Amino acid sequence: METIVMSVGGSLIVPGEIDIDFLRRLRQFIESETDKRFVIIAGGGRTARRYQEAADSLHGLDKEDLDWIGIHATRLNGHLLRTIFKDIAYRTMITNPDEILDAPQDTRVIIAAGYRPGASTDLRAIQIAERVGALKVVNLSNIDYVYTADPKRDLAAEAIKDINWSEFRKLIPSEWDPGLSSPFDPIAAREAEARGIEVACINGGKLEELKKYLEGRSFTGTLIKN
Repeated sequence: METIVMSVGGSLIVPGEIDIDFLRRLRQFIESETDKRFVIIAGGGRTARRYQEAADSLHGLDKEDLDWIGIHATRLNGHLLRTIFKDIAYRTMITNPDEILDAPQDTRVIIAAGYRPGASTDLRAIQIAERVGALKVVNLSNIDYVYTADPKRDLAAEAIKDINWSEFRKLIPSEWDPGLSSPFDPIAAREAEARGIEVACINGGKLEELKKYLEGRSFTGTLIKN
């Protein structure tokens, strides 16, 4: 059974209110892919940023405290996902990437979340992929492509369909910062490049594009690899 490691952005799970329609479609999609095992890592998204901003405005916090708030937001979203997939999911939500090795090989769905300060759940996705021998990671967010710049601020920003890790890393900050808004965490990008793991960035609102990618067909999204 092929293992698909998939990072699901918190912006998809809770864009404002909990997106019941997206979660329903995600479950239906996973259930339809009967020949695959999915490891789903939940992001913190807006929930994390709301708590971080509130805490920072009331009492200036250091990066570690802000990171921990974000980590707990991913765990809240992760528990929501584990509940949704409860009848087919591994009984324990993974936080330490090493715990993936404890899950039975025939488990259809495994839910994971944030672990320690210093990086986002993107890094945990790469670390889990390395431990299970997967060379592909799917990053689901609310955008169709990675761009050369923020398209909301730069009208000249161009959509990227294919890019190598070296060029991609020039487009993002070199260091991790809690609450960083980046298509992929810089720490995770370095690890993916070093381990030869490709990442497909796909709009989670268009799960048909995810299906195309998993089937090796042309898809709408950005592919990052060596």
